[in-house]
Amino acid sequence: MALDVAMITVDCTDPDMLADWWANAVGGDVNAVAPGEFVMVTRQGAPALGFQRVPDPTPGKNKVHLDLHTPDKEAEVARLVGLGARETGRHSFGPDFDWVVLADPEGNAFCVAGG
Repeated sequence: MALDVAMITVDCTDPDMLADWWANAVGGDVNAVAPGEFVMVTRQGAPALGFQRVPDPTPGKNKVHLDLHTPDKEAEVARLVGLGARETGRHSFGPDFDWVVLADPEGNAFCVAGG
């Protein structure tokens, strides 16, 4: 039996705002299942992103994060920063594999690679 990844869920303090931000970031549609409590971002053919309100953000580093890929990494990083992301680092494994680490408006880490 195989399992499909249906959704990746993020704990946050403002699911409506964060879902709107991610919908703009990845070009998805917002579905406020329970406004203020649980909001999804959907895209055809991709797992949904879920944003669930919690009383306190999880402390420390994310144990799970999104890795995004694009043909033009620098343009996409600039666009995401323009939307309100914050660049937190750049890393590489040699000259052919590098990525940029960013944080969304609530500080959740995600990466952008490509080129």
